[in-house]
Amino acid sequence: MNALKLPEGRTRRFALLTIAPFFLLAGLNHFRDPAFYLAMMPPYLPARGALIAITGVLEIAGGADTLSPRFRCQAGRGLAGLLVAVFPANLHVALTPDIFPDLSVAVLWARLPAQVLLIAWCLWATDARAAATTGPGR
Repeated sequence: MNALKLPEGRTRRFALLTIAPFFLLAGLNHFRDPAFYLAMMPPYLPARGALIAITGVLEIAGGADTLSPRFRCQAGRGLAGLLVAVFPANLHVALTPDIFPDLSVAVLWARLPAQVLLIAWCLWATDARAAATTGPGR
């Protein structure tokens, strides 16, 4: 009855089923509101519009592929790598809080360790070896 061949453990299954829509929606948002992401990008980066589109496509593909047992582990690693790649943009926002004056400086800085936790979440939820050894309900 597990059509998607999701992990057996509830916690890992929950982690996986939250990562997939999170990245799918975030990726789609790159195309719905590119100006938001353009504001976040450091001005020294070239082809910023193209980078927004590329990261959007990668988030959509990664989110979708976490649901495929065949590509799940690679998708998790790819999403973790993408999060590392966009970290400079989040640091740029924290260092220049006037970009988003409606957000508190504390929130902008809190996003940095939160991103590290999201990287760990992606890797843990999509790790095929760990998922195979996790018992039901864990």
